[in-house]
Amino acid sequence: MTDELIREERDVWGQHLVHVQRTSRLYVNPRLGHLKIGPESGKPMGAESVVLIAVNQKDIASTNQADILRCLDPWISLPSVEGNPAYAFQHLRMMYLPEGLLFEDHLERRWHDATGETVSEIIFPSRHVAASGQASLTLHPIGVPHLPLGQQGPYGGYGGAPPPPSTRLGPWWKMLLERAKNDERVSGFDVSLEVTHHGPSVAVPCLFIEVGSTEATWGHRGAAEVLAHLLRDGLLHGSETDWNQTVREGEVVVVTLGGGHYAPRASQLGAIDGVWLGHMLASYALPFIQSEDGTIGGTWRQSIMGALESTREAFPGGDLVCSMDKKAFKGWQRQAIRELLASQNVPLLTTHQIKERIGQSSLDAQRVKERL
Repeated sequence: MTDELIREERDVWGQHLVHVQRTSRLYVNPRLGHLKIGPESGKPMGAESVVLIAVNQKDIASTNQADILRCLDPWISLPSVEGNPAYAFQHLRMMYLPEGLLFEDHLERRWHDATGETVSEIIFPSRHVAASGQASLTLHPIGVPHLPLGQQGPYGGYGGAPPPPSTRLGPWWKMLLERAKNDERVSGFDVSLEVTHHGPSVAVPCLFIEVGSTEATWGHRGAAEVLAHLLRDGLLHGSETDWNQTVREGEVVVVTLGGGHYAPRASQLGAIDGVWLGHMLASYALPFIQSEDGTIGGTWRQSIMGALESTREAFPGGDLVCSMDKKAFKGWQRQAIRELLASQNVPLLTTHQIKERIGQSSLDAQRVKERL
């Protein structure tokens, strides 16, 4: 792809679009070349850790969410970090980045190197881009586990194990469903989960929270208000949305396999009380190759193993299970997935079996239908 074509894949601010056709062209962030990033700072230590909100200064959907969030509480200005504006309120930190988010690798280590604080989690408010142009509010984990090991993706991330998914995905999805349903500020907006995709590469749990899907709605004030209040409530008053191993051990955590980009299976499962969401792998993130002699290749195995590994890391003590969109796979592909999961002692369950596993009552099932 030529540089001229690459420039055509940018928005009015000159930023690379997130959900455009995938290409083999790799983008490197030259701004980070001078940084000397230290070794991983180790596991977060309770009250000493902070949640970092990473904001794209050139993305109005990102800055709107962040600016509204800072107006809700008495945030204080911090000394600049890497020359960028930074703010704090309680255990929350905010950093405004100048050149997008998808290639801002190692943010947790960079923040620690600059401030001495350990980052336990990163939230990325952002815009969402879709060819449909449908106004939308979305949540998703990140990573490109299906790419060849160590290969950088065209929109960030590296092949292999993806970053741990935020444990807030499931609880925030339930909150978003409840809030958006009757809020006139987002009348006409769809709400959706998206599957695991794009960068950056970080080592702590994270998620993107987005307003879509075109320039006409990226700056929508009502949408930004809804998401900013969700961020505030989820991060400051979200004890019920936090994963505490002592309290949550043994609760069901689902990794979904197959299907389209907007994760219909995960959207339904995530609405069930008692279900936590891990990585969600679309069919395109599970590439199979079958040779003439029946040998099965492709990076599907690496992708699943990476998703399982990082989801386990995010949910210590969780009851990890998988759910598969059977129609998305051929018979031999389904069998290969079953055998891999069996070798890892990870149950492959239907929606009904997941409900049974958490003791889902008929009343709870009705509540799920009302949410959706």
